[in-house]
Amino acid sequence: MLCTHVDTLGIRELRTDLAAAVQRARAGERTVVTSHGRPVAQLGPLDEAAPDLDRLVTAGAIIPPRRTSDFRPPAPVPVWSGVRIDRALRELRG
Repeated sequence: MLCTHVDTLGIRELRTDLAAAVQRARAGERTVVTSHGRPVAQLGPLDEAAPDLDRLVTAGAIIPPRRTSDFRPPAPVPVWSGVRIDRALRELRG
């Protein structure tokens, strides 16, 4: 993928428009991120040499996850209105 366009965004604008900046990166465009008017980072498309998770695990740069099943969040806990959080936690913990 060839980089055809470079855009410049401040951190604040990037926060509000991150999805669009990622879409532009997918399309091959680079975005230079500035802080106080100075370039500090860039967001752009991955090249062929960019490491994927398998390469990072093989290189020992990251540790693979121990959990192989899908993550399931715990069941929600009902919250009582007007109760202090320390008292609610004490009651939940027993």
